[in-house]
Amino acid sequence: MTTTSRAHSFNAAAAAYAANRPSYPPALFDAVEELAGRPLTGARVADIGAGTGIATALLHERGARVVAVEPGDGMTEQFRRTLPGVPIVRGDGNNLPLADASADFITYAQAWHWTDPARSAPEAMRVLRPGGALALWWNVADRAVDWVADQTTRIQRFFGDFDIVLGAHGTAERTRETGGLDFTDRTVPWTREVSVETHLANLASHSVFLVAGEKATREFLDRERPALMEIFPEGVIREAYVVDLCVATR
Repeated sequence: MTTTSRAHSFNAAAAAYAANRPSYPPALFDAVEELAGRPLTGARVADIGAGTGIATALLHERGARVVAVEPGDGMTEQFRRTLPGVPIVRGDGNNLPLADASADFITYAQAWHWTDPARSAPEAMRVLRPGGALALWWNVADRAVDWVADQTTRIQRFFGDFDIVLGAHGTAERTRETGGLDFTDRTVPWTREVSVETHLANLASHSVFLVAGEKATREFLDRERPALMEIFPEGVIREAYVVDLCVATR
């Protein structure tokens, strides 16, 4: 399965993605501002690979003037339902449909790894104003938590493709190697409490489940549900994440 196929697999599951994927903590945006050396309030921000608008909405709430860029039909349709007042244009990070020196921030939430950094890095620098910042981040399941590590092992055994399933630390280093930019890194730990069913739906919205198909996904989730209920008999899970953040300035 190609990277492009994985990337476009989300379009058929856009509503489930919007409903079940985790958001981001306020401390992430504090860190973005600190590392960029400028506030988001009033800034012109291009949110690339915006998907259903999870990060875009938070940037907008922070007071940024945001335009979203998204290549997928299903994601764009869901975005417009969720954020009808925020502009969205079709395109991707390898060829941004944006003018030179037009953005104070370019952000990628869970999306930079779908680009070719040899193309997307120069594009970001073209669109950023002098002193502007490129901010990339990923929610990563925190494997320092025992139950998360155990679940990760079960997923890896079933699908054999962990990095694509839930992300992996070291993204910043891989980004630096391929993008040729001088990044500063920060990690932001956080948690959220959700039902077992929401947690399972979150898992099912990841690309490896989507491309594996409904039968394989159902088989894994049917095995996973009783394992989780043994740990969380009340049916409420505290999901643990670490946001991997990388910021480079122009």
